[in-house]
Amino acid sequence: MKITALEVTLFKWPVEPWSAGAMTFGGDIQLGLVTVRADSGAEGHAFLGGPSQGAGPHVGPLLDRIKPLLVGRNPLDRGAIWKAMWFQKRTVSLRAIGAVDVALWDLAGQVAGLPIHRLLGTCQTEVPAYASSAWLRDPAAYAEEAKHFHSLGWRSYKIHPHGDPQADIAICRAVREAVGEEMVLMLDSMWSYCYEESVRVGRAIEDLDFFWYEDPLPEEAIYNYVKLRQKLDIPIICTEFAPGGLYGMAQWVEQRATDMLRGDVAVCGGITPLVRIAHLADAFGMKCEIHHGGNSLNNVANLHVTMAIPNCDYYEVFPANGANKYGLVEDIEVDEHGLVYAPEGPGLGYQIDWPLVKENTIEVMR
Repeated sequence: MKITALEVTLFKWPVEPWSAGAMTFGGDIQLGLVTVRADSGAEGHAFLGGPSQGAGPHVGPLLDRIKPLLVGRNPLDRGAIWKAMWFQKRTVSLRAIGAVDVALWDLAGQVAGLPIHRLLGTCQTEVPAYASSAWLRDPAAYAEEAKHFHSLGWRSYKIHPHGDPQADIAICRAVREAVGEEMVLMLDSMWSYCYEESVRVGRAIEDLDFFWYEDPLPEEAIYNYVKLRQKLDIPIICTEFAPGGLYGMAQWVEQRATDMLRGDVAVCGGITPLVRIAHLADAFGMKCEIHHGGNSLNNVANLHVTMAIPNCDYYEVFPANGANKYGLVEDIEVDEHGLVYAPEGPGLGYQIDWPLVKENTIEVMR
C-alpha cells in the first residue's frame, strides 16, 4: 500500500467572535479538511485550523514540504513519516504536521477496522469532562456558568480569568462560593503573571482547594517555574506551548518545573508525539492532561489518546459554550453524568458532514 495523494479542502467556518483572556477568536475562518489517499482506496482525514487562525496560512508549506515526503510511502509507516515531517518544523507549522499525522492514524484505523484508541492500546473507555470558560465579564458571570454546568451533571470547571491577580482571585473565590466543595475547580491563567504575582494567586487558590494551577508564567520561564513549584503545594501544570514540543519535555521533568505535562495533537504535531509525551510523563508517575484541539476532529483525536493512556483524568471542553464544534454530523457530547466516552467506529470514528463541506468549499488545494 502506498500514498498517492495529499490534498486540503478549504471550506468556510463562520465563528461568532469570542475571547479567552488576551486571546481573541472568531470571524470568517477557513477550516481545512486534510485528506491522505492510498492506492488501496483507503483514506484518512483530519481538520486543520482553529478559531484563532484558519487553515490558509498552513496549507502552502504543507503541500510544498510535506506532500513530497508522503507520496509513494506506506501510510502505515507513521513513525518514520512523523520523524521526517518533524525535521520540516522550521518551515511547516506543527498544526499542519499534526493534521497529517492524525489523517494517517485515521487511515490506519480504517484499514484495521478499529478505533485509533484500540490501535494504541485502550486504557479506559470513559472520562469526566470539564467545562473550560471563555473570558466572562465579572466574577458573577463565572459563578453562574459554573453553577449551570454543575446542574447538568458536570463535575469540573476551569477558569480562564482576566489576567489581573486581584481580579482573578476574586473570580476564583466567587466560583468556589457558588458551587461549594462538590465541584473540581482549575485555574488557567494563560501566562499572565510575573513570578511574584504567580505566588500570590497560587496561594490564594490553594486556600480555595483548586485542583490545579495552569500556565501562570510564560512557557519559557523554567527557572521561575522551578521556584514557584517549591513555594506552592497545588499541582502546577504547563508545557502546553513549551519550546521544542516532545523534545523539550525532558528538561521540564528533569528540572522538576511542573507537576503535570500538557499537550494536544495540534500544538504537539499529532497523535504520535502526544502519546510519547504521555508515556514520558507516566514513566515518572506524572499526569499528562490533554489540552483541547481547536476543532472538532482534533478534539476527537485527543479523545482517542485520552482513552489510550493511563495518566489523563479529564477531557477539556473549550470553550464551554461549544463554539469550536463544527464540521461533523455528530460531535462529542457530555452526558448527564459529566462523562465522555471512547469512540467505537474505525479510525477517528466520527462522521464528517460532507454536504456541509461541499456547500461551503472555497478551494481544493493539491
